[in-house]
Amino acid sequence: MKLSKFIKKAGMMITSLALVSSLAACSPTTRGGENVTSSLKEGDLIGISMPTKADQRWNVDGGNLVKELEAAGFKTQLAYANNSPSQQSTDINNLVSSGAKAIVVASVDGTAVGPAVQQAKDEGATVIAYDRLIMNTEAVDYYVTFDLERTGILEAETIIEKLDLENGGGKDTPYNIALFAGSDDDNNAPYFFKGAWDLLQPYFESGQLVDPSGIVTKDFKLEDWKKISVHAWDQTQAQKQMDAIMTKLGDQPLAAVLSPYDAISLGVMKSIKNARPDMSPSIPFDATNPTNKSAWPVITGQDGMDIAITNIYYGAQAQTVYKNVSLLAEQTTNIIKEISEGKTPSSDKEPMNNGKKDVPTWLMQSDELVKEPTGDQKGLDYVVETGFITEEQYQKNIKAPIIE
Repeated sequence: MKLSKFIKKAGMMITSLALVSSLAACSPTTRGGENVTSSLKEGDLIGISMPTKADQRWNVDGGNLVKELEAAGFKTQLAYANNSPSQQSTDINNLVSSGAKAIVVASVDGTAVGPAVQQAKDEGATVIAYDRLIMNTEAVDYYVTFDLERTGILEAETIIEKLDLENGGGKDTPYNIALFAGSDDDNNAPYFFKGAWDLLQPYFESGQLVDPSGIVTKDFKLEDWKKISVHAWDQTQAQKQMDAIMTKLGDQPLAAVLSPYDAISLGVMKSIKNARPDMSPSIPFDATNPTNKSAWPVITGQDGMDIAITNIYYGAQAQTVYKNVSLLAEQTTNIIKEISEGKTPSSDKEPMNNGKKDVPTWLMQSDELVKEPTGDQKGLDYVVETGFITEEQYQKNIKAPIIE
């Protein structure tokens, strides 16, 4: 072989090897069933789609993600969907059009957003479901959330303890309890309810607990959860549903309310105060005197909202399940960093199935906040310690008027 031909052939081989090496360093995605290479790298734009600015929680999440991702060397663009599935789909399309190489989505409706994330995937973007799993699509690469059933478990355990159910509370005279589940379009909601129902159902079976509305009985099934759901987690809707329960309750005592979210809890409290002004948080339910009609029920919650801190401090709410959402932002950023470094992120948790695929899943652990913590519980000021709110805001919370 002549030297010139050898050099030319060798050069072609080196070019080919370099191309293969370059492709191998990229993360594969799918476009129309075919493999596409993700070119995600440090410095790229990351699109963030949050449900709404109306809830304290999502403002903190959005801010945390921007902070963590930019500190890791990425650009960010943050959009809020005003709790509108159609707006969120538009937001995702716009983020991809702006050049986002990865999309982080906390979905308003886990099914409705499917076509938008599929389009993002078709354009080569990595899709990360944030807090809420995106359902019935293969266009989801990773899922970062909290241990969902743990939320319901912690809420139910509080009710069981306060009502002394393990020691026979409600055996002689059944305790009235109102039950609520989360939004019917949020795929996290049935997991929250399952955690609670698995623990509370045996007490319906034994007759210790009864639902004055008649909807929840010992034969109530997990798949029936939408019968007690509160659409969009809306406080006003929760208040209306509680109004109907209070009408059925009449002048009977109310021992507890299973509420999956602090805003729902607030709606419940307003309904109770309107229907039964004799009931007061200054007279907490006492299992040794369960027939006291003026006793205030044990009310649960979730998310550590400002109003929950106030209501727990003054005894109107028993607890809230607090999710240190900075952990979600950190894990999401770690996933994106690994992809940008040519690695494949892996989790030691079981993947969650979204109806189309098993999605690699990371589960963070939530905490229970109470006024006087014992065991693994946390005090109310934990929201300051974890950076969810400032000390100044915390002081305002514990001095604010109750049940506003």
